[in-house]
Amino acid sequence: MLFSRKGGIGLVDEDVSRRTIAVSIKASKLTARGLAYVLGGLGRKIKKAHRARQTPHGKQTVRQLMGQGAATNSIEVEAPALFDRVARKWNVDYAFYQTGPDKYLLFFKAGQADAMTACFSEYSKRLLKRTKSDKLPIREQLKRAAAALARQPARKRERTKEAAHEDR
Repeated sequence: MLFSRKGGIGLVDEDVSRRTIAVSIKASKLTARGLAYVLGGLGRKIKKAHRARQTPHGKQTVRQLMGQGAATNSIEVEAPALFDRVARKWNVDYAFYQTGPDKYLLFFKAGQADAMTACFSEYSKRLLKRTKSDKLPIREQLKRAAAALARQPARKRERTKEAAHEDR
């Protein structure tokens, strides 16, 4: 499979409209299954090339975010997993950088300030709701259950044998 461009250097839109795809198949007998196989491979190659040209969105590495050329801002965040759920909802571009144990620096595009403001307000509400919850972690519940079992007195089992029947 070969991708080629025709014509000279022009604007990007003209360049895209001039692109052609040449597909060559060596086959003595071309079947529908063979043609479907070749076209499927061609579709995968086009899709891969298309993904490579697009800028990433959502969660990405700091290098990818800085490489987009947009101005970035940063802020410290406690729970990156919780922020990740909220940020996917608001469709913002961001990246985490770990500065210490349980401390993360969040980078985001300065151009998305309105979306980030809404995202941070929802994130802070969820974070406050999570800290106020009375639900104990599972490990703590298990420790308390084990301590309660240890405080209970041990039960004695009474073993009695049945009288054997002599007529058996």
